[in-house]
Amino acid sequence: METISIKLEKSTLKELDRGLRKYRYSTRTEFIRGAIREKLSGLEKEELLRHVAKVYGSSKRKTTDKQLHKAGEKVFKDLEKKFK
Repeated sequence: METISIKLEKSTLKELDRGLRKYRYSTRTEFIRGAIREKLSGLEKEELLRHVAKVYGSSKRKTTDKQLHKAGEKVFKDLEKKFK
């Protein structure tokens, strides 16, 4: 594992320590790791939503039910592949 250091304002550090106690984290490191994982997961979800919106909005012509079904299967396979 790599070591990093960060500088925080006192007010932010106090807020972090309150979060530790409130959510029962044992260390600041554990809390910060969890926050980073959560942020990365959120960014991935946003990226997927943008991808789905792009696929959904990409057609300006009338689409048949069969074509919509095929597009839905493709999106699902892409999501399944990404998240296994």
